[in-house]
Amino acid sequence: MKLFIRDQFLFLILFLMQLGSLLLIFQLDGYSSGTIVLYAIFLSLFFAGAYLIIRYWANRKVYHYLGHSIQSLDELTKTLGETPLAEAVAEVFQQHYRLYMEQLHLYENKQREYNTFIQQWVHQMKTPISVIHLLLQNEESTAADSIREEVDRLKRGLETVLYIARLERFEQDFLVEPVHLHSLVQEVLSENKRLFIRNQVYPEVRVDGHWRVESDDKWLSFILTQLLTNAIRYSAGISRKVLIQAYSRGSMAVLEVKDQGIGIPKEDLERVFQPFFTGENGRKYPESTGMGLYLVKEVCRRLDHSLELESRTGVGTTVRIIFPAVLNPLQ
Repeated sequence: MKLFIRDQFLFLILFLMQLGSLLLIFQLDGYSSGTIVLYAIFLSLFFAGAYLIIRYWANRKVYHYLGHSIQSLDELTKTLGETPLAEAVAEVFQQHYRLYMEQLHLYENKQREYNTFIQQWVHQMKTPISVIHLLLQNEESTAADSIREEVDRLKRGLETVLYIARLERFEQDFLVEPVHLHSLVQEVLSENKRLFIRNQVYPEVRVDGHWRVESDDKWLSFILTQLLTNAIRYSAGISRKVLIQAYSRGSMAVLEVKDQGIGIPKEDLERVFQPFFTGENGRKYPESTGMGLYLVKEVCRRLDHSLELESRTGVGTTVRIIFPAVLNPLQ
């Protein structure tokens, strides 16, 4: 109704001016009969009111549609009536909808091609990395250790890129099934053992063999790798431990990664899950990309896992993955 009044405001002003002019003409012409004047006013108001009511009723869907925000793209294809205005508005919005969908499909195709290229490129890069590992297998020297460290860093970077690309098509790339936490933790620790050794950080595992949760093994492994990489990076060189433990919280299961590193400043805690945010620690550690915790949060959200983070500067950081499914411990 507000939009209709605004749309017809000029008409109302002109109508009142026309009515005033009519009364002025009656007065200047010497008409003294009040009945004629009132009759003329009544007819003017009647026809103007009838016009406004008919116009509003015929185009009420248009005014309602234009007066409210669109909640979904499907609303752009609605039929708004059979008046010329309603049909014209509906046609314009349908054209916009078709144009938008064409642009969206074009973008999706380009994004799909780009993701396919990235995944193929990452897989191609894995081959020379594997070859370098084989060539260094029997080499024992400081230079060989340095090369291994850089190759491992390359491998972790490529894995991150690959998972970012897969995240765009997450719904087609996950399988929820029972995951044995102890086996998963041991596998991830084995893959990152050189990283622990080089940085003088030692894992402590408190995950019994009976713990299992409903999740995706591959993505959960990626999450744990990201958390352990962060824990090691910010605890490096001070001979501290990283504790990985599992326990219950009511009907839920919790997998916790706790380090004794430098911690996260209080002012950065609310932003650590934002993409590319590195904060104060990022200035101390140039390797930080600001994507690790963002990816962890995003994957947990899509797997319907909750995430908690606690940290104190100089004390350490604790990250908990909370699985909502009821546990079915193996005996």
